[in-house]
Amino acid sequence: MSKRDYYEVLGVDKGASKEEMKKAYRKLSKKYHPDINKEADAADKFKEVKEAYEVLSDDQKRAQYDRFGHTDPNQGFGGGGAGDFGGGFGGFEDIFNTFFGGGGGGRRRDPNAPRAGADLQYTMTLSFEEAVFGKDTEIEIPREEECDTCHGSGAKPGTKVETCSHCQGSGQLNVEQNTPFGRIVNRRVCHHCNGTGKQIKDKCRTCGGDGKVQKRRKISVKIPAGIDDGQQLRVSGQGEPGINGGPAGDLYVVFHVRNHDFFERNGDDVYCEMPITFAQAALGDEIEVPTLHGKVKLKVPGGTQTGTRFRVKGKGVPNVRGYGTGDQHVLIKVVTPSKLTEKQKQLLREFADISGQVPDEQHESFFDKVKKAFKGE
Repeated sequence: MSKRDYYEVLGVDKGASKEEMKKAYRKLSKKYHPDINKEADAADKFKEVKEAYEVLSDDQKRAQYDRFGHTDPNQGFGGGGAGDFGGGFGGFEDIFNTFFGGGGGGRRRDPNAPRAGADLQYTMTLSFEEAVFGKDTEIEIPREEECDTCHGSGAKPGTKVETCSHCQGSGQLNVEQNTPFGRIVNRRVCHHCNGTGKQIKDKCRTCGGDGKVQKRRKISVKIPAGIDDGQQLRVSGQGEPGINGGPAGDLYVVFHVRNHDFFERNGDDVYCEMPITFAQAALGDEIEVPTLHGKVKLKVPGGTQTGTRFRVKGKGVPNVRGYGTGDQHVLIKVVTPSKLTEKQKQLLREFADISGQVPDEQHESFFDKVKKAFKGE
């Protein structure tokens, strides 16, 4: 599979400045970082963005890429003269593209064509309960928006944007070069207009000719019930505005969920530890258990051991896609009293004497296993 054009990967023009490319790289690397984006192809896109930026941020590598594209220039003409094409047709292909305006393998982009705006990312911290039940909220984000003074033109009010006189609005210049095949014409981004095809003589004082300004915008966000830590929500059309009438980008809200003091979450299920006394465990009891949906009664049968787990159906987390609700798992923990009165101690001694004389089968089996372990059986 052929590689995509590096400029296309970053979503910038061929005449983009280093600062513009750096800004694009930061946004895309955050968007596709595998630790944040759980989509199947996120890692591949992150790698693609990183590779594109490493090449285009280096002046020498960028100049070589602008001339030869993804083709290795040493493959076609290295060492063997003009007739040595190495292991393929890379060199010939590059010359062919140059003759027909390919300009280094990159696809020509109309500087005046509509382009989508950049996506934005916002990290939101939620309490455990907010993530479980969802909520409607409002966030404030900084983003670029159309300048109100010049209405996005970049020109001072009362003046007009003119077509670049050097490239005649194409955004590219023809540059003659000498090659082993003769003198050819190659295309390069017009440095007079930075590939926009336009020139602004009197720039807008508010935006400095960019046509955009930084603003803080309040956006309403509906957080669905059951959202989990690390998941993200796409708010369509709330990214930065499009270019030349293109659609706006999207806003990605990434969620961080705080831990709870009592509950732990695993998917749509909730886990908790419930302490009971020795008497409750031995004799059995009906206890009240807190859940995310209110208190429920749980019957603990006599003889319950520490570590016994009970399931309370439908008291977990609502599925974020609407597929029912998880369960709550209650782990019993028998608490040994640390402070006893003399009467309580005497009663326990009597209990121990009685238990020691007539051990039940379960305890006898357990102690037999312990003895065997010590004897190495």
